[in-house]
Amino acid sequence: MKADDAKELRALRKENQRLEKIVAYQALDNEMLDEVNRGNS
Repeated sequence: MKADDAKELRALRKENQRLEKIVAYQALDNEMLDEVNRGNS
């Protein structure tokens, strides 16, 4: 693996980590809103 490939892989992994965190927070938000919605029914 070339140095440029390793740098790109590292950057992609970091971006993937960031996106996974965003998705996790979004899932929590959705779950919380569902709970609130159930309470208002």
